[in-house]
Amino acid sequence: MTAAQRNCLADALVAGYDVLRRSASAVNAVEATIRILEASGLFNAGVGSRLQLDGARRMDASIMEGRRLRAGAVAAIEQVRHPITAARIVMEETAHVLLVGESATRFARHFKLERQPLPTRAKRNASRAMVRSQGQASELQRKTLRLYRAMSGRNTAELGTVGAVALDRSGTVAAGASTGGVALMLPGRVGDTPLIGCGVYADDAAGAVSMTGLGESIIRLAVAKEIADRLEAGVVPATAARLVLDKLVARMHGAAGALVLRTDGRFAIRHTTPHMCAGYWLGAGKPVVKDKFE
Repeated sequence: MTAAQRNCLADALVAGYDVLRRSASAVNAVEATIRILEASGLFNAGVGSRLQLDGARRMDASIMEGRRLRAGAVAAIEQVRHPITAARIVMEETAHVLLVGESATRFARHFKLERQPLPTRAKRNASRAMVRSQGQASELQRKTLRLYRAMSGRNTAELGTVGAVALDRSGTVAAGASTGGVALMLPGRVGDTPLIGCGVYADDAAGAVSMTGLGESIIRLAVAKEIADRLEAGVVPATAARLVLDKLVARMHGAAGALVLRTDGRFAIRHTTPHMCAGYWLGAGKPVVKDKFE
């Protein structure tokens, strides 16, 4: 984690907490926190999102509140600076949960959401360089690249998730996440982030969960919902996260991290990866920001 990322995370935590201190909703706090991370360009979300193999920047986001189990999400949305805000508008202005692709982008334009420019030539060149250095990629990524080349007939091609959970003064929890996906994505690939119960889940009867990691494995186990179910059964956040992440590793050889918050205020940050940039703030002193949590 760079100094810039550490400072940005701290700023986002302060902004989210300030929202809660003004007695605003947990949803407001989650959105405010994630918007700072999306706008920074320092993380794989919003303006910092990775490019897919065809050179397009397609993003996913979701948000959920636990009192009425309302949720909204967008997948494969383009040219939007804040996908998390688009997801919230889906939740609040439609009868749907998930909008995808060009239709999601048109939806965001209708509501006049702030746009971001198309990827620059420098960004596309960097993606090409990444593809050329595919020897450093995993076998799964190399397989994806070979498949894309076979589909497109090209010899060359274009080439972490952010999230937050919050509890407000009324006892309502919320969770959100935003991402640009993973390296070497086939065009149209969608991960766990916009899928309610996989990447995020919030229920006042249990708590709030926001996930990061390899989306394909998170989807197969519906990880966020499983952690929430354990919270509802009375398991403390640290244990709930550990049990489900251990299952993810044992069953799927997956890699993930989780932000877990129970409605009594107890929380945990857990990950199976060597590092996970995350933090929390209790409103006094300085925010705690680290890249490793035990």
